[in-house]
Amino acid sequence: MLLIADSGSTKCDWVMVSPQGEEQSFHTMGFNPFFHNTGFIAQEIRKNTDLLDHAAQISEVFFYGAGCSSPERNEVLVAALREVFPAAGVTVDHDLTGAAYATCGTEPGIACILGTGSNSCYFDGNQLHEKVPALGYVLGDEAGGTWYGKELLRLFLYKELPENLHKALVEEYGLSKESIFEHVYNLPNANVYLASFMRFLSSRSQDAWVRDFMYNGFSKFINIHIWKYENHLEVPVHFVGSVAYHFADLLREACKIHRLQVGVITREPVKNLVQYHLKRSGSVTV
Repeated sequence: MLLIADSGSTKCDWVMVSPQGEEQSFHTMGFNPFFHNTGFIAQEIRKNTDLLDHAAQISEVFFYGAGCSSPERNEVLVAALREVFPAAGVTVDHDLTGAAYATCGTEPGIACILGTGSNSCYFDGNQLHEKVPALGYVLGDEAGGTWYGKELLRLFLYKELPENLHKALVEEYGLSKESIFEHVYNLPNANVYLASFMRFLSSRSQDAWVRDFMYNGFSKFINIHIWKYENHLEVPVHFVGSVAYHFADLLREACKIHRLQVGVITREPVKNLVQYHLKRSGSVTV
């Protein structure tokens, strides 16, 4: 059986495909070799007992993940996956590669990630080409959940938010300078903590201030990560990730202003990745 995974830093979506083409979905926490080691990843995967029940039957695993952009980091995932799925051939690649396969297929286009983090590439139908490096949540991730969370908390601490939003953050999260500093500077997974505030913004998606805030972030991402590609006006621009999905109307508006051709916007690229791999293998008619 085939197992395909798409992992951000917050969550990982898995789809298992039987030889008859039947699909079954699973979910675990997200894995990133910047933050997680082989033992931890294997242990967390095993916590999903439904997935573990099929481990011995998995013959091939394709894993696309955040932080999986070098052979050394990829090996962290490869070792964990081989430990859990001992009979499987294992392929680990960058989540950006997965985004390109899931949205472009075999056609040229610009593939973007707007989830916990953010990234972009031009895909010529065969290979990825990156103009701007992904700098992570400390230096980059423009328009990703961590970036919006960081900007929101910064404005909260500087008392520059509208009063209703400032009050709501205090009431709903018990926010204070001390609690924010503890999560950001002392506790693990600061990026996931920052991105968690996207729920707050999503629940207020019709608030005028929130809409301007989100729109400005999308414009910043477009200027930094899309306009660098010389042919950005000639090919479709695709987006994967929860931020792109939940604020698709504002994202489309920002793209229209920048004269971009919007293609696919999807929250869960793993579903398209399944179709991509089945078509490549020719083992199942899709």
